[in-house]
Amino acid sequence: MDLSRFALVIFDKDGTLIDFDAMWAAWVEALAGRLNNVTGMALAGPLYTAMDYDVSAGRAIAGGPLAVTPMAGMRTLITDMLLESGLQPVAAESALAAAWLAPDPVSSARPLADLPRLFGALRERGLKIAIATSDDREPTIATLAGLAAAELVDFVIGADGGVPIKPAPDMVWAACRACGVAPGQAVVVGDAVPDLQMARAAGAGLAIGVTSGVSPAGLLAPFADLLLQNVQELIEDTHP
Repeated sequence: MDLSRFALVIFDKDGTLIDFDAMWAAWVEALAGRLNNVTGMALAGPLYTAMDYDVSAGRAIAGGPLAVTPMAGMRTLITDMLLESGLQPVAAESALAAAWLAPDPVSSARPLADLPRLFGALRERGLKIAIATSDDREPTIATLAGLAAAELVDFVIGADGGVPIKPAPDMVWAACRACGVAPGQAVVVGDAVPDLQMARAAGAGLAIGVTSGVSPAGLLAPFADLLLQNVQELIEDTHP
């Protein structure tokens, strides 16, 4: 792919660089079991409904809270679910605190491409690399480090980065400022509609949707300049 007129590629993380459900499906199912144990209530069903998680398929539903909501927002959503299930506020907060766990950012990270090779090839072409994710910054850096890719990334911003989250344009603008690049010189790559809406709102030069994550091509197409099956196609022409 010819990216010669660009200077920066901004990647989403989950569903774009790593397998979304390998990390988050395991997490929400583990959390459901812990909430059941802590409360003595059958809360898995209400949790899956609140999070838009299809347990029979082991997949997050595109556009649902599990697919696009930062961790802080998911805690609020789960607290609301516990209240709706009959727990009093203090009991709900206590149950969530006892049951809460975060995904292991290293052991549960399954890369969707050879990230060191991908990032290295892009850098050889003169492009800088940034990550803009709805996850928090620290686990994102841990994931990248575990995949031997952290040193190839110029900038990372997460949902805890102090700027409005996707689909607001601010993450793209922050990455561009940090890398000394105009938004029009940036490519944004993501697997969800908010990624592409963020790119549009920021004035990014190119919005690329990938179907390796939570969203099918038909959902992404109206918001994308280009659709790819996998980020590896950025450096390899896999089409006939």
